[in-house]
Amino acid sequence: MITADGIALRRGDKVLFKNARFTFYAGNKIGITGSNGSGKSSLFALLLGDMQADSGSLGLQPGLVMSHVAQELPAGSRRAIDYVIDGDAELRDVQLKLEHAENNNDPDQIGILHERLNAINGYGADARANQLLNGLGFSSSEVTNPVDYFSGGWRMRLNLARALMCRSDLLLLDEPTNHLDLDAVIWLESWLKYFPGTLLLISHDRSFLDNVVESICCIEGGSLKTYKGNYSAFEVQRASHLAQEKATYVKQQREVEHMKRFVERFRAKATKARQAQSRMKQLAKLEMIAPAHVQTAFRFEFKEPAARPDPAMVATDVSIGYDLKPILENVRFELRSGARIGLLGKNGAGKSTLIRFLAGQISPISGEVSKSKDLAIGYFEQNSLDQLREQEHPLQHLVRIDGYTKEQELRNYLGSFGFNGDDVFREVGLFSGGERSRLALALIIWQKPNVLLLDEPTNHLDMDMRYALTRALQTFEGSMVLVSHDRSLLSTVCDQLYLIHEGKLTEFDSDLEDYSSQLLAKSVGSDSGASKPLGSRKERRREEADTRNRQSALKKPILAELRVIEKRLSRLQVEKERIENMLAETHLYEEEAKEELLGYLHDQAVVSKEINDAEEEWLRISSELEDLEI
Repeated sequence: MITADGIALRRGDKVLFKNARFTFYAGNKIGITGSNGSGKSSLFALLLGDMQADSGSLGLQPGLVMSHVAQELPAGSRRAIDYVIDGDAELRDVQLKLEHAENNNDPDQIGILHERLNAINGYGADARANQLLNGLGFSSSEVTNPVDYFSGGWRMRLNLARALMCRSDLLLLDEPTNHLDLDAVIWLESWLKYFPGTLLLISHDRSFLDNVVESICCIEGGSLKTYKGNYSAFEVQRASHLAQEKATYVKQQREVEHMKRFVERFRAKATKARQAQSRMKQLAKLEMIAPAHVQTAFRFEFKEPAARPDPAMVATDVSIGYDLKPILENVRFELRSGARIGLLGKNGAGKSTLIRFLAGQISPISGEVSKSKDLAIGYFEQNSLDQLREQEHPLQHLVRIDGYTKEQELRNYLGSFGFNGDDVFREVGLFSGGERSRLALALIIWQKPNVLLLDEPTNHLDMDMRYALTRALQTFEGSMVLVSHDRSLLSTVCDQLYLIHEGKLTEFDSDLEDYSSQLLAKSVGSDSGASKPLGSRKERRREEADTRNRQSALKKPILAELRVIEKRLSRLQVEKERIENMLAETHLYEEEAKEELLGYLHDQAVVSKEINDAEEEWLRISSELEDLEI
């Protein structure tokens, strides 16, 4: 379908990649990755014909129908659903011709065009468009509103729906989740899994890539290389490649040791709650991928807060909203020291409203709120980027917060967020979205908050920066409330989940996998089980005894299976330690020992994967056992 032979591409004076060779076949789902500015979007521009290669040849299948998301915001009085249906260009063309044939009373042409409409599912166009709009968060009553009715973020969703409406052979999606909430991300992920055409997907969302793509095309260091497998598989392969350099391998081992110590500390205090189990599983995965990020320029941590109030704040029977119209009612919420809370709920449910209330941006309509006098809030929202001063540089922003620290120390700190050399003197008005987000986070972290309120902090951040933020948040010693559509971040740093649904805030006692399943089954907030009437006391005792006997019978094979896995894990840990000891031998990094080194690196990757699989199985079976004990 797409073949590149020796392609070179530059933007201005910068060579993005050269001598690139790749073939993408029909039906492939490929993730395009690379740091910001590496050339991912330029590759899309090349495929769309908006840029020309400096050398080499690009071959596209004749008649290829391509679809991509327009970056310009739509405007006008056209109904949202009609604007989306316009994405199916052939459908609109057939409809126009049919109208012309009917006006000319041409029965032969009318019959042919009706046959074509049926062949392209034209009669189901309204239903398809409604499905797309509803999946992306539009209510049934909103789909007939004019485009001008919607805000900028919702108009970008209209552009996405319009691109999906096109019955394309090749779908190009560049960061499609940036303007979506978690519910819409989960829906889009499911839709893309069943998309029959070829998909090229640029994304910095690890979970999204893992669940959608089957190979990765990485643009790095001026070259373009394709890897089989999802994003996690790519990171393992990339880490193995990087480890061939001795200095990089030593760095990798230090990073793995850091992660290993953290995982062990967390394991020691983790409860049996599903969320804690889920987080432990994610941390174990993070330990595996740590070596792939040792070359990142971002390396920062939160300073120890001056105080750790407990509780930081308490809300009792609070109603929150705007213009005396409540969005959330009867909220009871206690933010304890060290709490790590993730908020779930569809767009418009009230997640950002709750965050703004906690940040003191809006006052409650009713109810009582008490806040500790030692409260120091670090609040990140998308408006944080707009509050940066366009004409000033990063160092000026930091000096305004702290005019007493030496300039070199401030510059060193900004360097940990990727602002090196003259970058600290570059005007913010020239910054990309990712650079603005990094600066806003740097300013928050410098002020040593003991409560973090983060509303979609990963928008515009690339994989390395997301990894650095995840790593830093793990060791943050204060309290945290997080809204994010990045499931990897949520499941790695949060111990509790709260769901906002129909104006109520309730604790969600399961994990993100269950939340995703419930969303796709359209059963969030529903009560699918019928209540069962109580029998006599004697009948209840007999039923309870029967239940205990059934549980005991069911638990025996599960306990036996757990013991087998625990023994296997013990053997694998011993094998992993042996391999790591061998990799510490200096002679392996001599040129003549290269094959031996690669063999050990391969064995290390295999054993690490087996450990991860065994731990996941252990967690799954432990969860089954826990369910039996409820």
